[in-house]
Amino acid sequence: MSFFAPPRRLETAVFTRLPDRFRRPRRTAWAEANRGGRETDCFLEGPAFDRQGRLYVTDIPFGRVFRVSPQGEWEQVAEYDGWPNGLKIHRDGRIFLTDYKRGLMLLDPATGAVTPFLETVRSESFKGVNDLFFAENGDLFFTDQGQTGLHDPTGRVYRLEPAGRLTCLIDTVPSPNGIVLLPDRSAVLVAVTRANQIWRLPLHADGSVTKASVFCHLHGGPSGPDGLALDAGGNLLVCHAGFGTVWRLSPRAEPLDRIASCAGWSTTNLAFGGPENRSLFVTESETGSILRAELETPGLPLHSHAA
Repeated sequence: MSFFAPPRRLETAVFTRLPDRFRRPRRTAWAEANRGGRETDCFLEGPAFDRQGRLYVTDIPFGRVFRVSPQGEWEQVAEYDGWPNGLKIHRDGRIFLTDYKRGLMLLDPATGAVTPFLETVRSESFKGVNDLFFAENGDLFFTDQGQTGLHDPTGRVYRLEPAGRLTCLIDTVPSPNGIVLLPDRSAVLVAVTRANQIWRLPLHADGSVTKASVFCHLHGGPSGPDGLALDAGGNLLVCHAGFGTVWRLSPRAEPLDRIASCAGWSTTNLAFGGPENRSLFVTESETGSILRAELETPGLPLHSHAA
C-alpha cells in the first residue's frame, strides 16, 4: 500500500569513472565477505569535497584514496593496509577515514600518510566502522556496522567529543550505515541497511538517546539505504544501494524525488558540490563511476568544511 503520489524522477549523468589504469580486477578478502566472493576491480565510497573543490573518494577493497579534480581527472592520494569506507574533512584540514578493518584513521592529503586515530573502544576492536559526520561543535558521530543485520542487531552508533570522550548512543542496530545530524541537533538519522529503514535517534541535553524510532521505511531490494545527506531545505537524501536510486525525502519523510542512476545499481554514497552547492555527486560502486545530478535546492553546508 502506498500513501504518497509517485515521486518526481530526476536523471543523472556520469561525471567521471575510475580510469582503467587504477582498476584491479581480482578477488580480495573484503570482496569474499562483502561481494559474494566476486572479482572486484574497485568499490568506491566516501565522497567529500575539500575547499579547492576537489572530490575525495575511497576504494574499500584496495585500501586506496583518490582525489578527483573539478574537471574529472583522477590521482591516487594514498594506498595502505586497510579498508577505508567513509571520509570527511575536518575544519582544520585533517581527513578522517572510517576504516572497516582498522577503526578511525587520519589521512595527510599532502603526503598520503594514513595513521591511526581511534582503533579500539575500551581495548576492544570495533565491529567494522562505516560512515561519519561532524557536528558544528566538533562532535564526531560514526557508525560501527561490521557484519550485523537482522540476524544480529548489535550494530552501534558512537559520538566522539573533541575532548576525547567516546559515548555509545545505541548498540541494537541491524546494520548502521550512513549518518547525519539534524541542523538543530535534536536527532541523528541513521541508515539501517539490512532493515531497509532510516532510524531517528533523539539526542538529549545530557547526551543520551531515548525513543529511537523509524523515520521511514524503504521498499526493500537486494541491499538498502547507505549514504545520507541533507539539503538546505531540511530534506534528507538517501542512497539506496542495490536499487540505483537516491531518494529525496521531506523533513516528514514524504518521498519527493527519485534521482535515478544512469550507470549501475550500487548507489552507495553522495556529496553536494559544484556551483552554489547545487550539484549532487554520487558514487556508483558497481561500475566505479561518479554520477552527477543538478538539483534546485542546494546541499546543506557541512560543518567539517567550515573555516
